Amino acid sequence: MSMLERAVEVVAPWQTVFENSTLLSTSVIALHLTALLVGGGLAIAADRSTLRVGNTAPDDRQRQLAELGAVHRPVLTALTVLFVSGVALTAADLETYIVSPVYWIKFGFIVLLLVNGVVMTRTEGALRRDSALAPTVAQSLWRRMRASAWTSIALWIATLVLGTALVNMA
Repeated sequence: MSMLERAVEVVAPWQTVFENSTLLSTSVIALHLTALLVGGGLAIAADRSTLRVGNTAPDDRQRQLAELGAVHRPVLTALTVLFVSGVALTAADLETYIVSPVYWIKFGFIVLLLVNGVVMTRTEGALRRDSALAPTVAQSLWRRMRASAWTSIALWIATLVLGTALVNMA
C-alpha cells in the first residue's frame, strides 16, 4: 500500500462525513473564506497604512508600528483558522488535491506569507526597540517594511486566486 493510499484510507471517515453533510461542508468552507477575508483584509489594510507612512514624522511612524503590533494577533488567529480549515478541506478530497500542482503552489505561497510575516515582525521590532537609530538604518528598515507590505499584498491576493483556481481546476 502506497503512502497516498494509506493517507486516503485514514481520512476516509472524514471524507464520508464531509460529503454527506451539507451543513458541515458549508460550514468548513465558510469558516475558511471568513478567515481569509478577515486575516487578509486586516493584513492588507495594515500593509496599506505601512505604505502610506513613508517619510512622515517619527510620531506617525511610531503609531504605525503600534498598529502593526495590534493587528498581528487577529491575523495570526485567522491564519491558524485558515490552516486548520484548509487541512479539513484537503482531507475531504485528498486524492484530488494532493496531486494538484495548483495546491502545492498555493501551499508554497502560504509558506511565503508566513516567512514574510516573520520578516515584518522582526523589522517592526527593530524599529520599535531602538527609536534612536541612525537615519540611514531607520530608512533601510522602513524600506524593508514597505517591501514586505507590497509582498504581503501580492501573496494574499495570489493565495485567493490560487484557492479559486484550485476549486475550479482540481
